[in-house]
Amino acid sequence: MQQVLSNRIITLSESETRAMSKKSRELESQGKNVINLSIGQPDFFTPDYIKEAGKKAIDENYSSYPPVSGYADLRAAICRKLKRDNGVDYKPAQIVVSTGAKQSLSNVIYALINPGDEVIVPSPYWVSYKEMIKLAEGNAKFIETTIDSRFKITPEQLEAAITPKTKLFLFSSPSNPTGTIYSKEELRALADVFARHPNIYILSDEIYELINFNGKHESISQFEDIRDRVIIVNGVSKGFAMTGWRLGYIAAPQFIAEACDKLQGQITSATCSISQRASLAAIEADPNTSEDLKKMNVAFLKRRDLVYKLLQEVPGFKSYLPDGAFYFFPDISELIGRSNGKVTITGASMLCDYILDNVYVALVAGEGFGNPKCIRLSYATSEEKLIEGINRIKTLLADFK
Repeated sequence: MQQVLSNRIITLSESETRAMSKKSRELESQGKNVINLSIGQPDFFTPDYIKEAGKKAIDENYSSYPPVSGYADLRAAICRKLKRDNGVDYKPAQIVVSTGAKQSLSNVIYALINPGDEVIVPSPYWVSYKEMIKLAEGNAKFIETTIDSRFKITPEQLEAAITPKTKLFLFSSPSNPTGTIYSKEELRALADVFARHPNIYILSDEIYELINFNGKHESISQFEDIRDRVIIVNGVSKGFAMTGWRLGYIAAPQFIAEACDKLQGQITSATCSISQRASLAAIEADPNTSEDLKKMNVAFLKRRDLVYKLLQEVPGFKSYLPDGAFYFFPDISELIGRSNGKVTITGASMLCDYILDNVYVALVAGEGFGNPKCIRLSYATSEEKLIEGINRIKTLLADFK
């Protein structure tokens, strides 16, 4: 029945992270002791005060359709958060609340990109960026980076990538999959390039804002000379351990916000009313004083340092210490071509399958993120599982010469 399906579905790639999670669940159903280091989901529970806000919303009968862009008080709270945490001014009319940051990203891309428009994306990138651009019939133009540059692009690379067809620049900081964070000075240097190209919009994915080991989060929206072309995407999934609540949002020039509202009104309408009331409690919490957020970040930092130490002992893995999010993206180039006498490692995808099939540790191959010589490892799980999982990998690869 393949011929019945639309071309957009036939050419759309399955999410690599979803595919690996699916395979992990299948092995678990067979009784295998799988350690899943592939999924980007905090292993903490949503803080109690947020859950209580959700329960209260149910009791207060928030069971009707909300406004498409979100409740007015939630959008006002997002504006206060942006001022408090990022030093930028937005009006509620510039905010659109959606069913997760993934929908927020999709809304913006579909609202801006025409067939043939170019979208510049630093590589590595989150797996869905490329496919979202493909669905919009745009052309993704990737700027390659390496682990030696900490996976950051330079202003010179950005300038060289721009053409008359460039419409949008899409990036994340802190980054999925690398944990890279751009400093204020580095963002200013990129903003200087955009200032010379007034027809390019900047889509800044800041969903990992609160998982930052460098201190204050820096947003490219802070620079006034380009702010009228910046669209911020954020949400509550990662920083507040609310992945299942499905709430993201944009802060954008008003005409873009109105376009996203128009699109969303025809696709999903508003996101869940209960999730919105719970997210209001989350967004109103000052991250500088929230004990729940501090505890999660302390745990993530401890895990990061643990994993960095463990990865130094894995043959053929080259890593660096990420500044945020909860991922490592080690380069496994040294392993390609090595053999244990029975199996030869041919690339990241083959390596991840081999590790999962033999020692039941789930990782994600770098192909889906734009770098076939790397793999992604999530440390959003317990120290016990991290130690056991990495030791299994270390033992398995010891025989490859």
